[in-house]
Amino acid sequence: MAVAARVGIVGAGDNTRKKHIPGLRAIEGVEIVGVVNSSPASTRRAADEFGIPRTYNHWRELVEDRSLDAVVIGTWPNLHCEVTCAALEAGKHVLTEARMARDASEARRMLAASQKHPELVAQIVPSPFGLVQHEYVRKWIDDGFLGDFRELVVIGANDLFWDSSRELHWRQDREKSGLNMLALGILHEAALRWAPRPTRVFAQTTIFNSVLREPGGGTAQATVPDSVQILTLLEGGGRGLYHLSGVDLFGPGLQLHLYGSRGTIKLEVTPQERLLIGRAGDKQLAVAEIPAELRGGWRVEAEFIAAIRGEERVRFTDFATGVEYMEFTEAVHESSQEQRPVELPLAESRS
Repeated sequence: MAVAARVGIVGAGDNTRKKHIPGLRAIEGVEIVGVVNSSPASTRRAADEFGIPRTYNHWRELVEDRSLDAVVIGTWPNLHCEVTCAALEAGKHVLTEARMARDASEARRMLAASQKHPELVAQIVPSPFGLVQHEYVRKWIDDGFLGDFRELVVIGANDLFWDSSRELHWRQDREKSGLNMLALGILHEAALRWAPRPTRVFAQTTIFNSVLREPGGGTAQATVPDSVQILTLLEGGGRGLYHLSGVDLFGPGLQLHLYGSRGTIKLEVTPQERLLIGRAGDKQLAVAEIPAELRGGWRVEAEFIAAIRGEERVRFTDFATGVEYMEFTEAVHESSQEQRPVELPLAESRS
């Protein structure tokens, strides 16, 4: 019989509703006991919608509930650090939504809290991009398919924030979302699984649509760039190029390109996820057919509970990896503000 796990939810956001709640409930022995949202009304709605028996007036009450084993955090990034550290200190396993935090300093605090309690599972909801293809691509890379790594190209350009008459999205508010910009963090995390680490970044950013509508009326100022370009130097001498935008009509969408001396691997995330591969001598790239035994997928909730039960370790994504991508996004911000290259990893005193 599976070891029971009693879970509380802080912030029943979109991903929590669509992924985490059904994912947890599909696991034998897991019970979602309580929930708290940003207001009593939204807390009650979430409890009624999902049949969750217990509600709380504040997230601290949930974290301090001794009957709970684990906490799932589905809030905006501005609360991830505070709730995570409190939950770990209270003896709770933690699964927190991405981005890990607002900046590298908060991310390091979270990592330190998890290292203080190694008996507890600390997991970040991973970038979903490439999870299906991961083992297959990793095998090709490890077998030398790419040859010497030459270039990484990361593209995340669409028209999500093109309309200047729309309301300000929380991802355009630095106070809520932190230093991450557009799809930078979620794409870079996926790239880290396959490409060499960046050792230097040089970035430029701007905000084209700076004045938007406030959700409650009036105008609001966007404080997160909607256009980002980055050059990177990679371990081993390769180069990286990032193009992120939320204001490109008919933009190319989300893609990861890996270029080597012998072959090329491309992951197209949108409009339809597919993997393309080609090597020297091929006439064109071909759509990869992934064998069933190498085909991955979304199993975040299963991995979290299995790690709590001691059946496996967290692969996607642990806190150390989270700090790594948080340092990258902070380096991009610093470089764009100061118009100079920034070395990685960041010195802790600089963030």
